[in-house]
Amino acid sequence: MDEAAALPLDVETKVIERPSDHKDELRLWLRLMSCKMLIENEIRRRLRDNYDITLPRFDLMAQLDKAPGGMKLGELSQRLMVSNGNITGLVDRLVGQGLLDRQAAPNDRRTHLVKLTAEGRRTFRAMAAAHEGWIADLFGGLSSSEQETLMRLLGKAKVSARKAIG
Repeated sequence: MDEAAALPLDVETKVIERPSDHKDELRLWLRLMSCKMLIENEIRRRLRDNYDITLPRFDLMAQLDKAPGGMKLGELSQRLMVSNGNITGLVDRLVGQGLLDRQAAPNDRRTHLVKLTAEGRRTFRAMAAAHEGWIADLFGGLSSSEQETLMRLLGKAKVSARKAIG
């Protein structure tokens, strides 16, 4: 069996079978989404296999690494665009692993301040270095020039989307 036949069909691949049924913009959107999912799923797998951590926990630790003084749970929720309940569950697990410290905020006992422990910072930075290498690996098939072109075009696409939103 050839390698292409072994891959599961994604929505983009199904659209390619009947391109006249879809506008170019829809096909572009589906291409972007299939690339995003392919890359994200591989990053999730590597984080799980190499560090026994989920992508949401990694993302939370990344936010805290940028804020050495810590952050309130509500601020983390906003930055990660998830509910306060989701943040609380992620924080509970990371506190249990000794990677985060949670304490009442000094000026408001009703809120909690969360920050990386020394072990959490060491662990996150090791994961972040590996993550950067994985991303480089995943885009390794593109030359520097192609990466620059893709960045420029995606920047234009972002501006176009923002204009359409108003």
